[in-house]
Amino acid sequence: MTVSIGCAGWSIPSQLAAQFPLTGSHLERYASRFNAVEINSSFYRSHLTKTYSRWANSTPDDFRFSVKVPREITHQRRLVNVDQELARFLDESAGLGAKLGVLLIQLPPSLKFTPSVAEDFFGSLRQRTSVPIACEPRHAEWFSVRAVQLFEDLHICRVVADPAPVPLAAVPAGSRSLYYFRLHGSPKIYYSNYDTARLTDTARRLIAYQTSGTTSWCIFDNTAEGYAITNGMTFRNLINDFR
Repeated sequence: MTVSIGCAGWSIPSQLAAQFPLTGSHLERYASRFNAVEINSSFYRSHLTKTYSRWANSTPDDFRFSVKVPREITHQRRLVNVDQELARFLDESAGLGAKLGVLLIQLPPSLKFTPSVAEDFFGSLRQRTSVPIACEPRHAEWFSVRAVQLFEDLHICRVVADPAPVPLAAVPAGSRSLYYFRLHGSPKIYYSNYDTARLTDTARRLIAYQTSGTTSWCIFDNTAEGYAITNGMTFRNLINDFR
C-alpha cells in the first residue's frame, strides 16, 4: 500500500528553507522530505524529454512524479483533435521512466460531459499508455452515471478535490487501484491553510480507501503563501502514525 504525498511544484519558501538540506537543486532538496511531486508547469509549456530525465535522475528511487496534461489539449482544444499534441506530451513525459506515476487531467469548469468526445479522448489515451490516469472534472455533468462508468471501464481515477465544485467531487470514483486527492486550499483556493483537524480527517479518509495493491496520492496545491509545504509534511506524519 503506497501513499505518495507532495505539492504542486517543488518550490521551497524562504521561511522554510532551514527544514531542508542546504545543498542540491530545489528538486533534490524537496525530494529529501517528500516522495512525490505534481508537475504543473507542463500544463503551460512543453519540456524536453531530457529535462524530464534529468528530474528523474535527481530524485530517490522511490520518488514519483505526476504530470499535468497540457492546457492546449484540455482547455484550448477541449479534448478534440489532439492526437499530435497528446503524442508529443506522452513522448516528452516518458523521459521520467519508471518514476512517472500519474498523468493528471484537469478539465475546465465550462467543459460539459459529451459522451462521444469523452469516449474518444480517454479511450485513445488509455490505448496509448499504461500509466495511471487521474481526471479532475469541474462541470457537474462529469459526475453523471455514464461518466463514472466510462472512468471505471478505462481504469481512470476521478480526483477527490477540495474545495469540491459539486458534492460528488469530494468522493472518489472510477479506478479502484488509484486514489488521487488534490487539496487546493479552502475556503480561499490556493491560499488557505489546512488546520490539523482537517488534515487528520483527510488522512483517515485516505487510509480508509487503502487496500492491497492500491496507490494513493495526496497533493497540496495551496502554494500561494507556502502552506502546501507545511501541510504536506504534517500530512505525511499523520499518515505514518495511522499506518
